[in-house]
Amino acid sequence: MGLSNARLKEFAQAKLADLEKLDLRRELADTARFSGGKIHRSAKKLISFSCNDYLGLTHHPDVIKASQEATQTFGTGSGGSRLVSGNNPLNSQLEALLSKIKGTEDAVIFGSGYLANVGVIPSLVGRDDLILIDELSHSCLFAGAKLANANIIPFKHRDTTEVSNLLSTHRKLFRHCLVLTDGVFSMDGDIAPILELHELCEKNGAWLMTDDAHGLGVIHEGRGSSIVDGYEVPVPLQVGTLSKAVGAYGGYLCANREITELMRNRARSLMYTTALPPGTLAAAIAALKIIDTNIELTNRPLAFARLFSDFLSLEPPESPIVVIQLGNPERTIKASKWLEEQGYLAVAIRPPTVPEGTSRLRCTFSATHTQDQVYDFAKKVQKILEKK
Repeated sequence: MGLSNARLKEFAQAKLADLEKLDLRRELADTARFSGGKIHRSAKKLISFSCNDYLGLTHHPDVIKASQEATQTFGTGSGGSRLVSGNNPLNSQLEALLSKIKGTEDAVIFGSGYLANVGVIPSLVGRDDLILIDELSHSCLFAGAKLANANIIPFKHRDTTEVSNLLSTHRKLFRHCLVLTDGVFSMDGDIAPILELHELCEKNGAWLMTDDAHGLGVIHEGRGSSIVDGYEVPVPLQVGTLSKAVGAYGGYLCANREITELMRNRARSLMYTTALPPGTLAAAIAALKIIDTNIELTNRPLAFARLFSDFLSLEPPESPIVVIQLGNPERTIKASKWLEEQGYLAVAIRPPTVPEGTSRLRCTFSATHTQDQVYDFAKKVQKILEKK
């Protein structure tokens, strides 16, 4: 090993040792997922309450069949970027279905939700512009904002008064202003004040962009967080993923046709990367058709989350994500390991994913869970809370 390689190895070892001291080192765990929320992990058979497959569509026979048939017809890969040779007609079918569900003129498909955010944001704003972003927004929204090289001001979580004050103070100093937020916050499960943010943006000439990764398929009969009290808020930029409730892979932007065409011509994370495989596109189409027609299925994850929360006397959740905040990483890891011994997976979430002092069990509920599983899991979590 050369001197440079040896120094690089020492550097990595020191960084890993620092993480170890803080109980923040992560390790990959081989996990085989099966239908019904069942998983095999570390030679254990568990029921997962840590998966984002909210509707169980990754194992739905219609979704699997669609993927298999598309793969048999078109092959396993797309063959190139969408603008060169990889724009399979399934892309257009998927975009039409997404725009129908989201109530927009058009949609454009990206390779992942992360790629959508790092492509869309820099395509809309730059160094002469302002970005206001909820402080608890997903990492990929912050990544896209930084790539845009715009002026970034985080605002307190869901605080529309601060957003109003920031717009009043700063909006007039910049060419364009983009307001960024998760629709459903992935680590907290609460929903952004979409209607109020939309009204503030309209009043101040700003653009609102929401990431509905954890809303599509499970909030408001599957249509997502832009539906507020039955009213469809006309959010101009709706980003999301096809990897959670949809059970496939990929990302999207739903917007008006001019914006989607701009992305096809300007978003680097679309233009310069290989398109999604045909089997993945077909799976997403089949899953979205189920979401569009099966309201009972889309309502089930939130109903289970509310059963769980009611049993533990927690606040009624707004989404299928329920947080059990335990504070420090050590205690959270121990709780997660104890639940695994009881037959359940509830992964410990620690900094930097969440703020210091807020390590937690992030519990997610699926349509494939049973009521008995939910109640038994709740009883186990209750024992953890009793030890506080």
